[in-house]
Amino acid sequence: MAVDYYQTLGVSRDATTEEIKKAYRRLAMKHHPDVATDDPNAEEKFKEIAEAYEVLQDPQKRSVYDRGGDPMNRNGGGGAGFGPGFPGGAFDFTNLVDAMFGAPTARGPRSRVRRGQDALVRLTLTLAEAGFGVTKRITVDTAVLCPTCSGAGTANGTQPVTCSTCHGQGEVITSQRSFLGEIRTSQPCPTCRGFGSVIPTPCGECAGEGRVRSQRTINVKVPAGVSSGNRIHLDAQGEVGPGGGPAGDLYIELSVTPHERFKRNGDDLELVVRVPMTAAALGTEMQLQTLEAERDDTDPDDTEVTLRIPAGTQSGTRIAIKDRGVPRLRGSGRGDLGVTLLVTTPQKLDDEQRELLRTLAELRGETSPEPAVEKHGKGVIGWLKDAFS
Repeated sequence: MAVDYYQTLGVSRDATTEEIKKAYRRLAMKHHPDVATDDPNAEEKFKEIAEAYEVLQDPQKRSVYDRGGDPMNRNGGGGAGFGPGFPGGAFDFTNLVDAMFGAPTARGPRSRVRRGQDALVRLTLTLAEAGFGVTKRITVDTAVLCPTCSGAGTANGTQPVTCSTCHGQGEVITSQRSFLGEIRTSQPCPTCRGFGSVIPTPCGECAGEGRVRSQRTINVKVPAGVSSGNRIHLDAQGEVGPGGGPAGDLYIELSVTPHERFKRNGDDLELVVRVPMTAAALGTEMQLQTLEAERDDTDPDDTEVTLRIPAGTQSGTRIAIKDRGVPRLRGSGRGDLGVTLLVTTPQKLDDEQRELLRTLAELRGETSPEPAVEKHGKGVIGWLKDAFS
């Protein structure tokens, strides 16, 4: 065998296609005549490297070569110009670019039918809707299948015709002479834009796109326990693709408006309740309206809960009512309803009330109390900050 293509590229005989391609890239860039200007034999070396790659990257030619045959034999003639392996002396420049830079080049016509893009819409919910789930009817403005041509893009009774410029190939090839021989490059056909066919009479509704923009309404089921930033994924509800291609997906991004009384903390609901000083001292029970009261389908018995305040409760005390928070989005059960108590002091007293309080202060020895300053921990002020934050 006159030429050892494996030795030319510096690879083993069991080298993979990727190893052969990497070796060719390295050597081609090193010995290209425009790069190795100081080497008088650069052009010849570059031809040998190109010929070796032409054989070893083609499974059929490589098989012939490994069996001792001549893979470049084309009816006894190797062609002139760039050397064996390039018919008629022409060198396909796109193959060189693909091999050296790994950029795949399109071959043949591309389809007019392509998948559509994904779409994103935003949906605002109340705290009750986000907490307990709801079905919302929303309007979506997207591209839909053209009702006139059903995605074909052609007028009624017409069909696409083969492009006369590229003859259905979707690309055109240009040739240019150089010291390397005849260099050929390919590019998408400017007449048909690479489709290989043209639409002489496009649909009057969609102008040949196969899709039109339209508003439509869909029902979105929002699960219980969602929060701001969560997204709902609806398969194939997005933009219909060009040529009536399959639709992309639709994403619903959720936003929850703040509530005037409840604050959500994970799966818990937080509530601040003002309690009179006397009620906190003596202890009492209060009926609280829950978040369920804002739902139309709630049992009236579930719209209120009893809050039991023990005697001597201090301002900032948090009482947790189990399972009256928000249902968990991933999992079972519900969070708690946390009630932070804010003990209020009366600002206006009549003479009788003032006298009663003075008597109480004397009985408790609190007419001239010593200040009790919190030295460690957050104390009442910290509790109140947490309650209102």
